[in-house]
Amino acid sequence: MAEPSSKTFLFLQGPHGPYFWMLANALRDRGHAALRININGGDKVDWPGEATDYRGTFRNWPLFFDDFIVNQGVTDLILYGDCRPYHASAHGMARLRNLRVHVVEEGYIRPDFLTLQDDGVNGNSTLPLDPQWYLDQARSLPDYDATLPQVPSTFRARARNTMRNGLASAYMRPYFPFYRTHRPHSFLMESVAWCRKLVMRRGDAQRSEAAWERVKDQPYFTLPLQLNSDYQIRVHSPFGNMRAALRFVIKSFARHAPDHVSLVVKRHPLDPGVVPWHRLTRRLAVQYGVKDRVIYLADWDIAEVVERSLGVVTVNSTVGTLALNSSRSVVVLGHAVYKVAGMVHTGGLDSFWAAPAPPDMALYSAFKRVLADKCLIRGGLLSREGLEMLVTNAADRLLRPEREGRKHAVRRQPILKAVRGDAA
Repeated sequence: MAEPSSKTFLFLQGPHGPYFWMLANALRDRGHAALRININGGDKVDWPGEATDYRGTFRNWPLFFDDFIVNQGVTDLILYGDCRPYHASAHGMARLRNLRVHVVEEGYIRPDFLTLQDDGVNGNSTLPLDPQWYLDQARSLPDYDATLPQVPSTFRARARNTMRNGLASAYMRPYFPFYRTHRPHSFLMESVAWCRKLVMRRGDAQRSEAAWERVKDQPYFTLPLQLNSDYQIRVHSPFGNMRAALRFVIKSFARHAPDHVSLVVKRHPLDPGVVPWHRLTRRLAVQYGVKDRVIYLADWDIAEVVERSLGVVTVNSTVGTLALNSSRSVVVLGHAVYKVAGMVHTGGLDSFWAAPAPPDMALYSAFKRVLADKCLIRGGLLSREGLEMLVTNAADRLLRPEREGRKHAVRRQPILKAVRGDAA
């Protein structure tokens, strides 16, 4: 039985792999309780210990969740992303019960960081967009250390975790009859696409190298594609999908960019290949009369692409912070935590092509120091060393006493909406 002064943490879905299970054990070792609700087979395989399986419908989820947190005396909710329908609903119910909510996501600044933020992340973040607030907050904070050694990671670990989770979800579908994936494509369709992508990777690499040699010494802007399944696109942008965003950017580029400038479209490294981005990019470039000025890269080092570019156009990708690290101009088309006046171009996309506003690096330095203090934890999901760092740093952050005034001036109420479809 947990001590009266201890906390009771409830975990919902986490990133694929053992991270949430390891973190729960670390919290237990420090004298706290850690509970889990599984909603699909992938959750069960990632959480090998005792847990509660929710096998009901999404309609009944809010009442089930409320009964659970009341009966179990839950004090803190931990979840990965706050826009999946079950998570958005749980977040709302937790706020009604005055639980402290901790949202985990990929790091705002990458690599080597994960986001662990109270209340909400990305477009739901309660961090303000006032540049002066960051300058004021940063005065008492240590400098951001960009010289720390890189956290190990392997693509093999990501592929293993993803396949293990997906296969378990498919195998245990009868046990969770009402579960529907939040992703736009089925696990089977994505698996077939990944196999095709792996078969074609040598040809993609050769075509990308030839395209890069052609454009690398010319003036160009960069558009990093984001995943269609990403809620950053589906919820926190006006587009709904990346196809619409790609069309919008190429159309603006054709009408307003100087004639001597190119646009490099870079595929997301984790894109499974369901959408034929190369063909779509080429078709749009032809449609808008810029077929010789739009270059597609299936595979290349995004850091090198950004470093050589005039600036980055992004919906709300963390490539935006990668560009700011290199003092490159950035324009953000959706909601993003780093969409702060002075750090990014605020004049709209059409004006960006001819006169991209450079970032205020002193402001960006203050911004990074605030993020490191409030919502970044160092480590990584794709190696044992990285996981151990994440677990230690997350446990320290989760057990840190709430500071007076933690809920600072909110820029807006969190969106907390989700793409429905009885998904999780």
